[in-house]
Amino acid sequence: MNWDTTLKAFKAYLLLERTLSQNSVAAYLRDVQKLISYFTIHEITINPAEVTTAQLEDFIFWINRLGLEANSQARLISGLKAFYKYLLIEDIISDDPTTLLEGPRLRRKIPEVLHYDEIQSMLATIDLSHPHGVRNRAMLETLYACGLRVSELINLRLSNMYFDLGLIKVIGKGDKERLVPIGQEAQKHINLYREGVRKLQNNIHSAHENILFLNRRGKGLSRVMVFMIIKEAAKAAGIEKPVSPHTFRHSFATHLIEGGADLRAVQDMLGHESITTTEIYTHLDTDFLRETILSFHPRGGGSGR
Repeated sequence: MNWDTTLKAFKAYLLLERTLSQNSVAAYLRDVQKLISYFTIHEITINPAEVTTAQLEDFIFWINRLGLEANSQARLISGLKAFYKYLLIEDIISDDPTTLLEGPRLRRKIPEVLHYDEIQSMLATIDLSHPHGVRNRAMLETLYACGLRVSELINLRLSNMYFDLGLIKVIGKGDKERLVPIGQEAQKHINLYREGVRKLQNNIHSAHENILFLNRRGKGLSRVMVFMIIKEAAKAAGIEKPVSPHTFRHSFATHLIEGGADLRAVQDMLGHESITTTEIYTHLDTDFLRETILSFHPRGGGSGR
């Protein structure tokens, strides 16, 4: 018994016996596909009947770390429970590994996730008639478009913008480099900032000439400054939940996963794998990652939301 055969039979069961809608059936199948992707990424060769509760708990914990919000995790667990209930009905398994399955119990609170309309509201509060507003809009667009850490945002370099390829190079933890696709909206606002604001600055500090986002004194921004900008935008938009740069990172991941994006692509874009400088021309996954952004990110330039 393999996954493909079992999923086809599960689909028929949902359509014929449970008479669910096509959309509901597709949602259940996506839930199981996420589990299959997890096993593939971690090189675990296993068939549906061999999956244990411990493996399912590891999967839920892993997808939580990718940024899937609590409600979506509950939806995912519900889909897996339906799948294994079907296997029980068909006598494919004798024990249901999802019986005791719960969401991960973390010592740290799961970060808040912004809905897409909340992000749009925050962006709309920024006054583009002022130079710092043009810069701030470009920064927030970039945070959401690329799922960056705040340290990665403030250290973005002009020389690492590859808009002709639809990519930027990001320097992450441990000075590890990765390529991240960047959507058309973020590119547009970065270009507006570069051409209309940054080029007009005549006080740029020599040590910061290659830094993309600068303050009024011609130096790179601090982490605190980015936090302040985001908190002001959230307040202006009437958003009461805690919002930080990391909220944008988790929203980026959640919106991609909920939209159906491949988990491997999301993992790569969050910076769980490093690349070298020369791989900008040779990395095999760049076309795939860029297509994921264009297809599944609300501001990627494709159909989106």
